[in-house]
Amino acid sequence: MMHQFVAVLLLALALFPVAVNSFTKTDFPPHFLFGASTSAYQVEGAADQDGRKPSIWDTFALAGNGGAYQGNGDIACDQYHKYKDDVELMAKMGLDAYRFSISWSRLIPDGKGPINPKGLEYYNNLINELTSQGIQPHVTLNHWDLPQALEDEYEGWVSRRVIKDFTAYADVCFREFGDRVKHWTTVNEGNMYSMIGYDLGLVQPQRCSPDSIFNCSKGNSSTEPYLVTHHMLLAHASAANLYRNKYKVKQQGFIGFNILVHGYLPLTNTSEDVIATKRAQDFFIGWYLNPFFFGEYPAVMKKNVGSRLPIFTNRESNLVKGSIDFLGVNFYYAFHVKNNPGSLQIKNRDYLADMAVERIYIPENITLQEEIPITPWILERMLHSLKNDYGNFPIYIHENGQLLTRNTLDDQPRVEYIREYIGSLLEMMRNGLDIRGYFVWSFLDVFELQSGYEASFGLYYIDFEDPTLRRQPKLSALWYSNFLNNKTMDINSKITMNIEENSSVLSNTPLLHIAT
Repeated sequence: MMHQFVAVLLLALALFPVAVNSFTKTDFPPHFLFGASTSAYQVEGAADQDGRKPSIWDTFALAGNGGAYQGNGDIACDQYHKYKDDVELMAKMGLDAYRFSISWSRLIPDGKGPINPKGLEYYNNLINELTSQGIQPHVTLNHWDLPQALEDEYEGWVSRRVIKDFTAYADVCFREFGDRVKHWTTVNEGNMYSMIGYDLGLVQPQRCSPDSIFNCSKGNSSTEPYLVTHHMLLAHASAANLYRNKYKVKQQGFIGFNILVHGYLPLTNTSEDVIATKRAQDFFIGWYLNPFFFGEYPAVMKKNVGSRLPIFTNRESNLVKGSIDFLGVNFYYAFHVKNNPGSLQIKNRDYLADMAVERIYIPENITLQEEIPITPWILERMLHSLKNDYGNFPIYIHENGQLLTRNTLDDQPRVEYIREYIGSLLEMMRNGLDIRGYFVWSFLDVFELQSGYEASFGLYYIDFEDPTLRRQPKLSALWYSNFLNNKTMDINSKITMNIEENSSVLSNTPLLHIAT
């Protein structure tokens, strides 16, 4: 099967001219970071090995709750055993940084209590391997994989008890890894997770109201998304306060939070749709940034949500305000926004109804099986809007990439997607945005939340039928390697490779051969 992939790719490479590259890595500031991202459950595998216990993601996936996808992260890419090989690939590619997450239930299997020595050893080994290759480790503490033990004990993020346990977990990570890790992200996509995990019940821990269209056995879509976000904000602030008081002076690191940023554009130029667009942005992004910068939730949320919206005490407000050193931004999609005031008349309405808008994908017929539209100008517009509202704070683009079916090495649409966004970053920075780094999602063909192993964002192809789980570079991996190594491509250039080069891993073909 792989020989067929190679043949197809060679034909594509021989016939398909590479578009103009009007920029190189040297056009970026010297300290700008280029990397790639993964998360623990999606890449590590070894789910029941060496003392690791289940997370809520294990429970969700193993129960077959994925909609269209099949599979789980029991083996995934097996980075737990193959981390040295993967780091070697990263080094050959030229990555400045690798963003990964720590599995809380691998490091502290019950969510609190004793540390798992094997889990501690694994993350020390991974971090040491990265730093020995000159690759910065950027660590996320919680990427949607809360220990199942805490979900069973007190319903996880719904309870305030999670704040204490998360802070203790963060303390272990800061103490054990902070001498080498300088960039910490406490939570990944808190806003998206609160919405689809606790309003829609579409993902773990699959909580929503009984009358939701999804099959949830417990939950309350009217209140729990707000409780979960409130506790995430307080857990983050508690961990950040701990780091600054106990570790910052010696370790000199930075603490951030990650959110998903959707592009929001009014469907029409009517005042109703323009105001609705701002309201959608306040609900989805201001929900977190207002507390981080002003210590309170947006006024429109207080108005529409009322008593269901938790309240910060003065102490909590002061703790959350100013608790981020940087913001991690994940960007993929954009929406048109249409005003929908009628949803405010719904009794026991949920978070999405409180927003009082209708969101329409751009383009309207996009699905997870189709290419994601390339809209860097919308990302720039959103980031300038945030700058106007909250000031010019440091930003890392933590995730950005193109979803394609996995059965090809010729992922030219992914090359075009990544190239367009990287090129647009130069313009964004020239226009005053404080962007510090860019990470492609994802380094490998990981287990995807909504497409399993059917579709992927990966730079590297993995044949999951092959017991060795051999990594093979897609066209996007080779293009990214050229860019990271300051290789330029003329408009009349074509990428050429021989069969031996293409069928080997990137460690044997670190750069593309450019025929000019």
